[in-house]
Amino acid sequence: MNLSLISLCVTITLLCAGGSKAQTENSCGFAPLNTRIVGGANAQAGNWPWQVSMHHQDQHICGGTLIHQEWVLTAAHCILSLDTSNWMLYLGRENQSTANPNEVSRGVQEIIMHPSYNNTLFNNDVTLMRLSSPVNFSDYIRPICLASNSSTFYSNTTCWSTGWGLLRHNESLASETLQEVEVPVVGNSQCACNYQVAKDANITAQMICAGSAGKGTCQGDSGGPLQCKQGSVWVQAGVTSYGISCAAGIPEVYARVSEFQSWITENVAGSSIGFVTFSSTGEDSDSSFTCTEDSSSSAAAQPTLSLFSVLLIFLSFHLCSSL
Repeated sequence: MNLSLISLCVTITLLCAGGSKAQTENSCGFAPLNTRIVGGANAQAGNWPWQVSMHHQDQHICGGTLIHQEWVLTAAHCILSLDTSNWMLYLGRENQSTANPNEVSRGVQEIIMHPSYNNTLFNNDVTLMRLSSPVNFSDYIRPICLASNSSTFYSNTTCWSTGWGLLRHNESLASETLQEVEVPVVGNSQCACNYQVAKDANITAQMICAGSAGKGTCQGDSGGPLQCKQGSVWVQAGVTSYGISCAAGIPEVYARVSEFQSWITENVAGSSIGFVTFSSTGEDSDSSFTCTEDSSSSAAAQPTLSLFSVLLIFLSFHLCSSL
């Protein structure tokens, strides 16, 4: 079923503690060096200045996003250990194996997992990590804006996924260079239909889906961002949660950032986080979507998996490729 392209409003409401902000040095969502976009390819240095490389015991394990000078947002399932001494976070990094002249690193002083995170259904798959000390912003290190609780992301909204994931299906090694890929939002009704392949999957209101054939899971990273541009501002719509490896027609699942505005605000008390209302206009085709045999045929062609197996497949891309 073809989805009609939904046009997006360019009116932005910044919901920071200090009210609306102009484009200043400390504003969220601005990437001064992101002058070109190439899907499914190496990202240029500075294209995604909020991208974080999370290292657990000296190996890259997940992505994350800088949302404040001392706070990073990532996925709860990435937290292999609550021992903060096991973690090192790299900001301004482009390549995992060569020198990164614009890079800084920070330890972690606090890890706050969502109290309702469900490690069986992977609902509420978000975690906050507090850096050991604040970072200074530059063209290569900046915070992203977060989608507010009044945001809407209609089907086929164009977004981008970034990370040091696999370049293609059945490849054993992850990319050394940060990857970027354009992906369309897939409505929750269609996504639930696609995920009939995972017998115990439950696509909830706390999730958002995105991806298309050959684009998405391979290039992304657990914990990394699903980011969408409104006007000149980048807004994080999702935190990469799980997916089936490069399966044609099956999108990946992200934690829906807009559902966690209150939780984030409460846990970073005293820190000003940039929440932006991302608005889609027109009619969302997902509201009238009906799951049929044809619409779920790509999922039906896949072997039936438990949701836990789906997550293991996704996370093992980064665990195994680092060994």
